[in-house]
Amino acid sequence: MSTAEDGRLRSPGAIPGEGGLWLFILADMTLFALFFAIVLIVRADDPAMFARSSAELHQGLGLTNTLLLLTGSGLVAAAVRATRRADDRLAARLLGAAIVCAAGFLAIKAIEWRDLLANGHSVSTDSFFQLYFMLTGMHLAHVLIGTATLVFLLRRLRQPAPGPHDARLLEGGAGYWHMVDLLWLVLFPLLYLIG
Repeated sequence: MSTAEDGRLRSPGAIPGEGGLWLFILADMTLFALFFAIVLIVRADDPAMFARSSAELHQGLGLTNTLLLLTGSGLVAAAVRATRRADDRLAARLLGAAIVCAAGFLAIKAIEWRDLLANGHSVSTDSFFQLYFMLTGMHLAHVLIGTATLVFLLRRLRQPAPGPHDARLLEGGAGYWHMVDLLWLVLFPLLYLIG
């Protein structure tokens, strides 16, 4: 172990966060990859239906959500760097801003779903909307879990004396949040742009 400039212990070349979390993230991403393959199969089977249904999505809302998640991931990454420098106050502010981005994503997704349902689109509309609601619903659950994780980490950083274990927790939470972001970076073009 070496001591970082902030006095926190760091292992050279150590995996950030907890090793078991990375196995979970890999398994989760593998599951989503299978669903992405199903989307491509459905699209190849009926490209006209896929294009027609995809055109019903609001690309502007999808793009706004993409920007919110990218911004949130940048803030989370900056919070990890701040924690490594023992600047937990800055890390807490950055996590708070990331939580605001997550809340924005959730609000926009609720608006989008409400509008789609109001216009008669549901899981029974066609195969595209079955996949759309299933995949965006699964992703939404991941965003909720990620947001709860960020709130938990924010509370830990606001304790009187957060320590090295809290920094490892933050690294693990950041890894999960980045996975949520990466999944959306595939979902957005797959559902909204490839018509």
